[in-house]
Amino acid sequence: MKQQVLFRNLSVMEYGEAWRFQEALLNETTALKIEAAKKGEVADTQHHLLFCEHPPVYTLGKSGKEAHVLISKEELAKRNIGYYQTNRGGDITFHGPGQIVGYPIIDLEKFYTDIGKYLRALEEVIILTLAHYGIKGDRSPGETGVWIDPEIKMKARKICAMGVRCSRWVTMHGFALNVNTDLGYFTSIVPCGIVDKQVTSLEKELGKQIDIEEVEQEIRNNFERVFDCQIIYSVEG
Repeated sequence: MKQQVLFRNLSVMEYGEAWRFQEALLNETTALKIEAAKKGEVADTQHHLLFCEHPPVYTLGKSGKEAHVLISKEELAKRNIGYYQTNRGGDITFHGPGQIVGYPIIDLEKFYTDIGKYLRALEEVIILTLAHYGIKGDRSPGETGVWIDPEIKMKARKICAMGVRCSRWVTMHGFALNVNTDLGYFTSIVPCGIVDKQVTSLEKELGKQIDIEEVEQEIRNNFERVFDCQIIYSVEG
């Protein structure tokens, strides 16, 4: 029987609120695993996939450098841009309107216990989604995420950033795909700490606004395909 993943669209949600929501789901899942392990049983855990859009915010991963934020805290406040130091992997990135942010809270022990394989699977979900729009997404060796033309100097551009956290093989955080994102926000940071590559979006690549709900459906379809799971929909949305 395929693993079932409960999908919920959180719509527009402030980053800190979404982070707390993820943490609550992760803590609930790990608590079930701890109690089951005490009894020598396998926990009846629930997988989750959350989609949302954040108001403008910069987030810094555990391996990131604050120097990669190129504007002052005063300027951030003036421009009404949030800022968080997070517990995910990776460096600095931007979240904002026109971007699909996906947060899988997955018990990897029911799939495989390999973080590298998990990240490659998330990348594959996005690569397949881009292919639907005639775009060849690719991987850049040593750099997590999805790129276009990563092997061509001065043309390489990132379209999807990724960073995750894992506790007792339960994941949180995830990916951010630029659909109709205002790429101007990326000029105030060193995106993902990488100085010699650009950032792009579906809108920029295709020269037109993209139906974001259609992209979300493509991601869900490809998530089911790559993870060989079944997505079920929360009655809460």
